[in-house]
Amino acid sequence: MNIAVTGTRSGAVTPHIAGVVGRPTACRIARIHLFGPMRAISYLGEDILPRGKKARALLAYLCLASGTKVDRTHLASLLWDESSSEHARGSLRRALSELSTAMGPLAAELVSAGRTAIRLDTHACWIDASAVLESSSPDSVRSDLALLCAGELLEGLDGVSASFDRWLSRERQRVIEKRAELREVPIPISSPGYLQTHARPLPAAGSYPQRALPARNRLRLAVLPFDGQGGGKSAERAEDFAFSLSYDIATALTRFRWFDVITPISFMSGPLVHFTSEDLLHGNQLDYVADGVVTRHGRLIEINVRLLDLARGTQPVWSERFELPAAELHRLSEMVAGRVVSSIDPIILFIEGQPNRREHYGATGLLLLAIPLLYSAERTKFERAGVLIHQALEMDPQNATALAWAACWHLTRVDQGWAQDLAGTLATAETLCRKAMAIDRDNAEALGMYAHTCAWKKDFDAAVHYFDRSLRLNPNLAFVWALSAATYCYIGEPAAALQRLKRYRELAPFDQFFYGYEAVYALACTFNGDYEQAVLVGRGAVRANPDYSAGYKPLIAALGHLGRSEEAQPYVAKLLSLEPHFSVERFGKTYPFKRAADRARYMHGLELAGVPAVEAS
Repeated sequence: MNIAVTGTRSGAVTPHIAGVVGRPTACRIARIHLFGPMRAISYLGEDILPRGKKARALLAYLCLASGTKVDRTHLASLLWDESSSEHARGSLRRALSELSTAMGPLAAELVSAGRTAIRLDTHACWIDASAVLESSSPDSVRSDLALLCAGELLEGLDGVSASFDRWLSRERQRVIEKRAELREVPIPISSPGYLQTHARPLPAAGSYPQRALPARNRLRLAVLPFDGQGGGKSAERAEDFAFSLSYDIATALTRFRWFDVITPISFMSGPLVHFTSEDLLHGNQLDYVADGVVTRHGRLIEINVRLLDLARGTQPVWSERFELPAAELHRLSEMVAGRVVSSIDPIILFIEGQPNRREHYGATGLLLLAIPLLYSAERTKFERAGVLIHQALEMDPQNATALAWAACWHLTRVDQGWAQDLAGTLATAETLCRKAMAIDRDNAEALGMYAHTCAWKKDFDAAVHYFDRSLRLNPNLAFVWALSAATYCYIGEPAAALQRLKRYRELAPFDQFFYGYEAVYALACTFNGDYEQAVLVGRGAVRANPDYSAGYKPLIAALGHLGRSEEAQPYVAKLLSLEPHFSVERFGKTYPFKRAADRARYMHGLELAGVPAVEAS
């Protein structure tokens, strides 16, 4: 089975409808909130806010400097106005060091510190106050953000110094004036009953009859404004955070390429409205809807989210409940949104991958049918997946996601030992990935597949670089976290691999294709010398899918190192039935190890377990 490689076209236009969130165009590696209590979060979800008040004030000032260089002397006198100039300069150096430490590896990209000036690269950050204040943002966007970004500017940063307080007072006044200028929606979101009055709630499950799905290529998913419940002022805060959470989820979902997303803004009344929920549901404009409720119970916040399949009479197909201490309410979006988004994506993939789901399949529909077959690791189903991907590309040669999954199909052949021409197969996968990235440079799936290809080609620096780019664009892609974990094993960093697998499990605790990534977990344990754990995990992986040959290798090597060759024999026999040409020598030549010591130790484990040293003639 050969999947065709077609010509490319740069600058492809993403299909768009009113109210659909646009695709991210910039690679933002940090999100900084200046409204309310200050927060700074990396693209990986890590807290990168320094603890010290002066270091936070330094970061806040740099954020509102809009990317311009700020004189060191000015910063020192602003933050330490009662100290001598020498002492103030020393204190500034310590605050800058604290800021860099909090940001970790990202500091080199975000902060430029010269002898005379300091600059924050605001193009690499999303800053809520900047988005509201700067004229470069469209008025409609700033208006939305003025509603969503409630709270006082830099709440809790008063008292840093008299000079800083005067600067902060001026900035707060600027925010007040800008919010007044942009106030286009007459009723603030925090008003009790706002959503009940101004957003049409989704009908109860099953209240619409089952309908035929439209025969179009792209799926459409709407995220309704979440409902906030509670008593008194708690209700107002719940409304604020409920809407903010639903907006964050909608924005994160746009990073997946399977569907267009209609945001909660589209369900509001006033100048921002484009559709109503009734219009969308009755007009057959949607395939799926996500909605939710945020409820405050004293010191505990409860979040309930569900996904409804509109082809089944608004039948709920997934739901999850979260609990969060009220003291952690400011972390609602970062702790819940990623988990929700990474759950919705595979659920839709699973549903759309069912046979006879639709009467007519476009390119995306064919691709969704192919993915479960590709992951099955059964040779007949796998070949069928290749045919479907080929048909999708014939139908839409410029579909970057289809090109990325075509590359995955070839990489799976390598992983399963089915590729007779290893170099040629990897070259084909690389070509497909490059074409996908030329069409859509921000396609996180394509970047992740390309990174995996680079790892197999033993270009480890490129692999790490492109995995990083992929996860910056979409930190909710669970399978890319798992693939990158394999690469960190190859380069001899199993502890980093285990951390990435932990993130994968957090994002996709119910992944139907978990066995493949459990095999990566066994691999990481083997590289880490934890052979007992590798055996425990490896057994589960091969039991879940006995046809996935890659799952046997770390299991067998671990058993060899434990001196349990007799126990390994059934696994060796099964592996050889799946890969008749497999041998210790062949494995050592083809498997992408960076360090010779890791290669020798892995090969020794296989040999101790009874794997043939050389291929049988």
